[in-house]
Amino acid sequence: MSLKRAFDPVVDAHTRLLILGSLPGDASLKAGQYYGHPRNGFWRLVGGVIGGDLAALPYPDRLEALKAAGVGLWDVIASAHRPGSLDAAIRNAEAADLNRLVEGLPALRAVAFNGGTAARLGRRLLSARAGIALIDLPSSSPAHARPLAEKAAAWATLSQALTRG
Repeated sequence: MSLKRAFDPVVDAHTRLLILGSLPGDASLKAGQYYGHPRNGFWRLVGGVIGGDLAALPYPDRLEALKAAGVGLWDVIASAHRPGSLDAAIRNAEAADLNRLVEGLPALRAVAFNGGTAARLGRRLLSARAGIALIDLPSSSPAHARPLAEKAAAWATLSQALTRG
C-alpha cells in the first residue's frame, strides 16, 4: 500500500475562509490538482460561493480566483496509506499541522470541512481555536451521492464567511 501525501496549502495573508478536505484521491494525485476527479463537484460548488465558473478555468487560474476571493485550500491529513480514494480506507494517517497554518493566516474567519472525515479530524485539531467559525459541509466527492443542488445549498452558507466584517 503506497503512502499518499497532501498537496501544499493554497493560502495567502488575505485568506478569510479555509476549506479543508481529507486527503487527495487517486485522480487528484495523478493530475497533481486539488479536486482533480472530473465528477467531483468541488469547483462547481465553490464557484457558486464566490460567483464564478471555476470549472471552466485552467487549474492555475482556479487557484488564483480562490485566493482573490479570500478562499484557501488544504487537507487535514498530511499523509496516509490508502488503497484507492475512499476515506474509509485511510490507514496510518499523519495529521497536517493545521494550527501552524491557521496561526499564519491573520484574516482567517472560518474553516470549512469538505466531508465527514475532514470534519471529524479537523475539528479535533482546531477545537481550541477561538474566533474562527468551524463549518461542516457535505462532501463534494462523487462517492457521496446527494444531488449537487442539495450540496450547493449547504455550501452557499460559506459566502457569509467571506462577506461579514
